[in-house]
Amino acid sequence: MDSLRYDLPALTIRSISVSGMDNNVYLLTAKESGAQVLIDAADDLPAIRQLLADGAADTSAAPRLALVATTHQHWDHVRALKELVEATGTRTAAGADDADALPIAADRRLGHGDTVAVDGFELTAVHLRGHTPGSIAFVYEDPEGPAHIFSGDSLFPGGVGNTEKDPERFNQLLSDVTERLFGAYPDTAVVHPGHGKPTTLVAERPHLDEWRARGW
Repeated sequence: MDSLRYDLPALTIRSISVSGMDNNVYLLTAKESGAQVLIDAADDLPAIRQLLADGAADTSAAPRLALVATTHQHWDHVRALKELVEATGTRTAAGADDADALPIAADRRLGHGDTVAVDGFELTAVHLRGHTPGSIAFVYEDPEGPAHIFSGDSLFPGGVGNTEKDPERFNQLLSDVTERLFGAYPDTAVVHPGHGKPTTLVAERPHLDEWRARGW
């Protein structure tokens, strides 16, 4: 189970990889308040509980899971969602167009540009249509450093997410990613994908035309 940690001025980002599909689960912990947001309760509830326990070291306050956010509806990203929410009573958020397909109702249905806030930081929802109808990237804009983009399965190192060889869906996803991520955030932004290792916008930007030409 691989893990990564980013120590930012106001919060700490931890991640683990779970399941044979290498799904990333992200935990953001506010240093002062202890408020936490978990992004994609993908699988393996015991591993997620350990991630939460590890995150307690990232705050001087009492840690509190304030929100479970879901990037998109696909089953491999939500296998532990219902169990985690039932065990903790935590509120949930997801893209409006994917919310009805989740194993548990979303308390907050997000549209493009909506924000979700906990005590200590705020995330912006970026709607990226194509991989699923309601796929959402969650963006934390660090006032003292690079933005952090939790892109789900919409943007990876080397390309956009799977659109099942549907040209319309592919063009929509690449257009949204180009406009709403590459066009909106600095090149220094760190991209935390739903599977695999992180990348940056500057590393991927030179390949946008190549991706459009190849069609996937």
